[in-house]
Amino acid sequence: MGNLYGQIRASSSLVNRLKQKLRAGTCVVGNPWLSKSRSFTTTEGHRPTMVHKRSLDILHDPWFNKGTAFTMTERDRLDLRGLLPPNVMSTEQQIERFMADLKRLEVQARDGPSDPYALAKWRILNRLHDRNETMYYNVLIANIEEYAPIVYTPTVGLVCQNYSGLFRRPRGMYFSAEDRGEMMSMVYNWPADQVDMIVVTDGSRILGLGDLGVQGIGIAIGKLDLYVAAAGINPQRVLPVMIDVGTNNEKLLKDPLYLGLQRHRLDGDEYLAVIDEFMEAVFTRWPHVIVQFEDFQSKWAFKLLQRYRATYRMFNDDVQGTAGVAIAGLLGAVRAQGRPMIDFPKQKIVVAGAGSAGIGVLNAARKTMARMLGNNESAFESALRQFWVVDANGLITDERENVDPDALPFARKIKEIHRQGLKEGASLAEVVKQIKPDVLLGLSAVGGLFSKEVLEALKGSTSTRPAIFAMSNPTKNAECTPDDAFSIVGDNIVFASGSPFKDVDLGNGHIGHCNQGNNMYLFPGIGLGTLLSGSRIISDGMLQAAAECLAAYMSEEDVLNGVIYPSISSIRDITKEVAAAVIKEAIEEDLAEGYREMDARELSKLTQEEIVEYVKNNMWSPEYPTLVYKQD
Repeated sequence: MGNLYGQIRASSSLVNRLKQKLRAGTCVVGNPWLSKSRSFTTTEGHRPTMVHKRSLDILHDPWFNKGTAFTMTERDRLDLRGLLPPNVMSTEQQIERFMADLKRLEVQARDGPSDPYALAKWRILNRLHDRNETMYYNVLIANIEEYAPIVYTPTVGLVCQNYSGLFRRPRGMYFSAEDRGEMMSMVYNWPADQVDMIVVTDGSRILGLGDLGVQGIGIAIGKLDLYVAAAGINPQRVLPVMIDVGTNNEKLLKDPLYLGLQRHRLDGDEYLAVIDEFMEAVFTRWPHVIVQFEDFQSKWAFKLLQRYRATYRMFNDDVQGTAGVAIAGLLGAVRAQGRPMIDFPKQKIVVAGAGSAGIGVLNAARKTMARMLGNNESAFESALRQFWVVDANGLITDERENVDPDALPFARKIKEIHRQGLKEGASLAEVVKQIKPDVLLGLSAVGGLFSKEVLEALKGSTSTRPAIFAMSNPTKNAECTPDDAFSIVGDNIVFASGSPFKDVDLGNGHIGHCNQGNNMYLFPGIGLGTLLSGSRIISDGMLQAAAECLAAYMSEEDVLNGVIYPSISSIRDITKEVAAAVIKEAIEEDLAEGYREMDARELSKLTQEEIVEYVKNNMWSPEYPTLVYKQD
């Protein structure tokens, strides 16, 4: 399992699997309504919830508070009569009132004229989250296209930068270097007896913003909001975690209001000891939890992934999720050229960025190409010749000293690039001009890196429809904007970015589609599929199945129009399909152990349609449960 995507069994064929899915029009073949032979218990259903608190204690608990939606019988049972206005409101009325207030207050909530409206929206949503979780997720799901960029990238980056000032009440857990030797007991301070999903960060590389220390907790909170909204993970069973091992951000070290440890980061064996202790502690209390590593700096991202992935249910979204979404987009770009996906190994790809995300995508793309070429040693060698990697020091070749070991396989041979008119350290513009690539892929975290010179050079591409992937987050770190891409390179391109941009009006009724290659398309489905399969680990095959599902989700018509990623508004349906694909792969690899009443044997008997139904029935929806008081 040392590599990002391991080898799939010889009998499996990437191309055949994709063709089957494309013929079906979705990731699942057939009509789920045709199979009614089995019925499934809805485990995230409408059972009454027993609570051990009443009166104001209920109103102050966001997990159980319904506000004005408490029925009169509940008000009597829970000693709430007289503590709320007498008019009982429906969920729809509550949302309508909140949305009206939000539109009015987002201007007033700005903390001065320099405070962006997006951050004002985050403040208002966060206050609702603190009061009433069910209503918060109702609002988020109903308006996911508008609010995903608020709770996640790009606004979450701004939140993390200002988190010490925005902090009002604790959300999640904080483990620090000062807690060594105490973590096993600390995990029992969390009130939930069951936790399904943890997102953990050490704050060392938040989006493209660098070391934000303890303030990085904001990214873990935002990710879990999307697990709830997109995957239907029960919000009472998620846990955002910050591991504070210090910070190397000198500004934070000198800030008297900074909330984290004001010391330089631990490194080496001391650092590993802290992460080891954390992993042992959470898996001791919650043996079936899934841990997603988020925004760890490149030097640790791969090492921690390889250290834990064979033992624990964990994955790294920056490495594996980004790679999966990028592969789906790259395959979509081939389809957008009117070519079959089997032609993917012929694509010339220039990659800007050799950090954890860049290397993760390179490894995944190389393996995908190699499988299409026969999945043997010569196929892997042949695939390497399709990539040119440029980092801060220019084109990486075997002439360079001290190349990162993870990037070394992609270093071009110096004799070969001399024949291509290039040299060690050649600039991005020079590489694009000489190579004339089909794809320009940015994972550099350097805003504006795809300059006018670079984009002008791409006009010489030998592709009938060159693709530009400006994947760095947040928005200010995008390698270029869609306006620049379409205006300089031309109308006939495919454009994708990591953060959301608006489509470009090309005139004459034509639209330049801006595809958001958001990890949100995959990580919720990977987590949900792993949870519901009961898989012991998250295998390479499960990750590949998720990427293939996303690649096949778009119709041929959409792809030929330059639309290679679906609308965020469909995220729950996308996640359902991705989760089903992950479960099916876990069953095929004999990793599935079942979930709750669905044991491994029963799970293995399900048809594809029944797997989708099983997933759907286990997705939590934000509906107020009936509350019944029970004395301790």
